[in-house]
Amino acid sequence: MKVRLAEVEDIKQLIKMRWDFTVEYDKSKGDSSFRAFEMECHSFLEKALINNDQWFIWIAEVNEEIVSHIYIELIDKVPRPGRITYPFAYMTNVYTIPKYRNKGIGSKLLQVVNKWSKKNNFEFIMVWPSEDSNHFYQKNGYTPCSEQMEFFPR
Repeated sequence: MKVRLAEVEDIKQLIKMRWDFTVEYDKSKGDSSFRAFEMECHSFLEKALINNDQWFIWIAEVNEEIVSHIYIELIDKVPRPGRITYPFAYMTNVYTIPKYRNKGIGSKLLQVVNKWSKKNNFEFIMVWPSEDSNHFYQKNGYTPCSEQMEFFPR
């Protein structure tokens, strides 16, 4: 298994994985147009992967197939007097292909991301796990948090 940052050449696999991830958890989304999604996702991924210091997509691959990924968006904080301000990381779209689950691949990938975040002095990593994935994050050093609030403008 190889862990690395995604490159433009990975876009096609990443699009397919995002589609599969969404449909796996919400079958009704499979009725959507793949072509429309593919165009939107391709545009997003190109921007995220080309000369971008906001998005980092970490992947694990086996035999040149991407089998797991973690998307990280860096969020800059407003500076404060008397201290150096570091960004925090928003983790999203954490997914492992079903046949590769429960083999330690997701944990290995998450450990690389955790080490990378320490090396880069990020203040913290924020993730909103599903109920099914709480154990995965907790066994990898994450603690539950209930402080966030949401506002839905629609």
